[in-house]
Amino acid sequence: MPAPRTTAVRLLAAANSRIAVAYPGDSGDRQPVHTVYGGAHLFRADTAHKLGSIARATLTEHAPDARTFASVLGINAALADDVYARVQDKLAREPVEDFRLDFEDGYGNRPDAEEDGHAQSAAAQVAAGLAAGTLPPFIGIRIKPLSRELHARSLRTLELFVTALVRATGGRLPPGFVITVPKLMTPAHVEAVARSCDALERRVRLTRGSLRLELMIETPQSILAADGTSALRPLVAAGRGRVTGAHFGTYDYTALTGITAAWQHMRHPVCDFAKHMMQVSLAQTGVRLSDGATNVMPIGARNVVHLAWKQHFDDVTHSLVHGYYQGWDLHPAQLPTRYAAVFAFFLASRAAATARLRNFVERAAQATLVGDVFDDAATGQGLLNYFLRGMNSGALTIDEARETGLSLEEFQSRSFLRILESRKRRAR
Repeated sequence: MPAPRTTAVRLLAAANSRIAVAYPGDSGDRQPVHTVYGGAHLFRADTAHKLGSIARATLTEHAPDARTFASVLGINAALADDVYARVQDKLAREPVEDFRLDFEDGYGNRPDAEEDGHAQSAAAQVAAGLAAGTLPPFIGIRIKPLSRELHARSLRTLELFVTALVRATGGRLPPGFVITVPKLMTPAHVEAVARSCDALERRVRLTRGSLRLELMIETPQSILAADGTSALRPLVAAGRGRVTGAHFGTYDYTALTGITAAWQHMRHPVCDFAKHMMQVSLAQTGVRLSDGATNVMPIGARNVVHLAWKQHFDDVTHSLVHGYYQGWDLHPAQLPTRYAAVFAFFLASRAAATARLRNFVERAAQATLVGDVFDDAATGQGLLNYFLRGMNSGALTIDEARETGLSLEEFQSRSFLRILESRKRRAR
């Protein structure tokens, strides 16, 4: 007869199905590490390739070797060569993971006829990229806010873009296609877009639910409702199953909470508060979270680029430490530091995490001591999550993860408890 489970393992068992949703580990459930925003009128089928070329040229010009790059960013010298090589490889192979064609801040307010034309021409470029295989793995559009003044314009752009795209592709949407809804104030805004998507899918004969939504959390009203309760779950519910992500908008949020321009940045405490509210409210819902952007661009003389790189690197690292594994990038010169921060974050703790997880699994959930860190059953899932996130982000390879003694199939279970129970069954 199997031994009784500890309290920690029982708690873990109760949460396992929800945890598995929150921590994707296989390519079919991949979360991009960033979203690059750019004006919809400027998008071309080969935009991702061009952004990669600019990023590589910037890296070569301002950090031609691993030592320089590591020194600028403060990366441990022991990791310098590895991080630099991985960044170079990433920029050559897949420089952009997610791109959002922007009809909001990155586009501005234009005459209706002009935006109509850009909605259709941008859709044609996305269709051409889909046919040529030049699109990033994830792509979408950001429409204008659902304010009284812009409501009709926003939904018209959505309709024109999707209709033109589906006609040009023969009824297909690009994989990972999503619609970003900004400056939300009330669930009614989300509901209006969801209703529009219902009608649009019927009109262009898309499978129901094909059009997915991302919510921009950038107003105090999208964090707390008027009665003091969390506003986030109602916003998601208003999407009627379409909401896949929630992105934090740093600069609108800080402005609306009274922060002056000099102090509007990603690491301000008011931003941490809002993002922690997002984490708590949307935990284990399957809604993916993303941080915002660093608005200091790495453009100009080398010393200016280096300072901007350092700020971006530190901002991304701050996001990662706080459990935000995706963020925004606004310029191709930010791509080297985006990937450097992600890779350095995971590689810095790989050796310790590998030893801890291997030792912990081998002892089948009995408390163990490795070095000066004490592990119990509850942290087993946290260790597993580290490897799942690391593989998801591309920072860790499958072979590196296998050094823990776990198989790919065990990682794909995404459940520490299932791994332990499976191993105990085999050991009997």
